[in-house]
Amino acid sequence: MAYPRHQIVDPETEGFFHCVSRCVRRAFLCEEDTYSSRSNEHGKAWVEGRLLALAECFAVGLYAYAVISNHVHLVMHVNPQAAKDG
Repeated sequence: MAYPRHQIVDPETEGFFHCVSRCVRRAFLCEEDTYSSRSNEHGKAWVEGRLLALAECFAVGLYAYAVISNHVHLVMHVNPQAAKDG
């Protein structure tokens, strides 16, 4: 049984998280999409740039990431006190 995220992760507690996000509808991030015949070769560089920019904006430490053809893995460090201190 799945649990709501607010029951699993306490937003006030510092910690490391391994997050995975997968594409839907047979879409691909960084190679030719065989379903739509579109080239997404620029996708990996775009995703990497956005990850690094957003990590700074949201006070999240991005320790590792892997951009794969149809999903992304992230290892992040969340420090709520650092975010509050600005």
